[in-house]
Amino acid sequence: MARILGVDIPSNKRIDIALRYIYGIGPTLAREVVERAEIEPAKRAKDLSEDELARIAHVLQDGGYKIEGDLRREISMNLKRLQSIRCYRGIRHQRGLPVRGQRTQTNARTRKGPRKTVGVQRNPHAKKGIH
Repeated sequence: MARILGVDIPSNKRIDIALRYIYGIGPTLAREVVERAEIEPAKRAKDLSEDELARIAHVLQDGGYKIEGDLRREISMNLKRLQSIRCYRGIRHQRGLPVRGQRTQTNARTRKGPRKTVGVQRNPHAKKGIH
């Protein structure tokens, strides 16, 4: 497995696909990085030389891209800011509810998690006839 900026990328995949395993790099950015590093996109990650891996890392560092730790930190700071000013979106994030206006009476299970069934507690003496 090749390592780029501390991230293991799969060696059997094409380099333009393998770069997507780095947080913050999608299809368009991966294509752009490969072009700027002057590497053939169809080349497999395991076939890359040390020089080519260094060129990719250099392009990612000097290109001004926010990836991995920096991007995660920025996203978490944005959420903390929304929560600290107690805006609607921040409160929805805190409570684990949908943020963008989706309905919650039904659906929203991805955000709310699995159903928590609320049952009625029966009186243990009710069947026995004891008053």
